[in-house]
Amino acid sequence: MSSSTMRYCLALDLKNDPVLMEAYKAHHRKVWPEILKSIRDSGIVAMEIYHCENRLFMIMETAPGFSFERKTADDLGNPKVQEWENLMNTYQQALPGTEKGGKWRLMDKIFSL
Repeated sequence: MSSSTMRYCLALDLKNDPVLMEAYKAHHRKVWPEILKSIRDSGIVAMEIYHCENRLFMIMETAPGFSFERKTADDLGNPKVQEWENLMNTYQQALPGTEKGGKWRLMDKIFSL
């Protein structure tokens, strides 16, 4: 990570159903090109998602000027992103304590070496 990029870590759960979890992973092996473009266009320069049982962990690295608020507004105005998000809602469930309507939740760093 360069000194000008920011790293964010987020968590989300999948519905605890092996069939749904496999379908979710299959979608992420072939993410739609329009979704990849929207991610890159927002200033996200790297993204990884890890999976353990029904828990997901995302690491995002962003360019200077990245804004979650701008990304959310752009996503709301993009019909293809909304189609993808509606599809992903089939598989995802928010962590306890997530704001109503929210999904991915920012994590706090508690250790660094």
